[in-house]
Amino acid sequence: MSASREQERGFEPATGDGPESDGSADGRAGEVRTAFEGMLQIRRLTGAGRADPEGVPAPWELHRPLRAVALALEAGGIPASAVGPSGERSAVGYRVCEGETSGSVRVEWAGPQGSGAAHDEEEALARCATVLRGLGWTALLYRGPRRRRFLEVEPPHAARP
Repeated sequence: MSASREQERGFEPATGDGPESDGSADGRAGEVRTAFEGMLQIRRLTGAGRADPEGVPAPWELHRPLRAVALALEAGGIPASAVGPSGERSAVGYRVCEGETSGSVRVEWAGPQGSGAAHDEEEALARCATVLRGLGWTALLYRGPRRRRFLEVEPPHAARP
């Protein structure tokens, strides 16, 4: 995608269902840093009067939790999974999708067949949970089908719309 097309579309955090990075990691890191700082600034402005205004998701995050969680994980330095041109997983990392309940997000640890993602998921999801909890999200670890683990991420009870 050309730079002008990317700017028209705006910044999108990696969800783990997109293509692998095109190698312009420095530019991407700057975009992530800028978006994350913007999110923290919104938290400071909307959370004025709280003891820790950066420690609770802002209202816009509650309305776009998938985007907010993906941004938090990417800014936390956790790699995103990726999907190749024919739809196959091409990289090991987090994958975020809609959760079981309204306003929740599911975080999985995904990778190509034979990549060892299933073996690493407990430790990797613990890192994801640490990042998310540090930003005020509730992240609970579950075991799903085929005994694969995943996080169910929700806003803290007090912040729910």
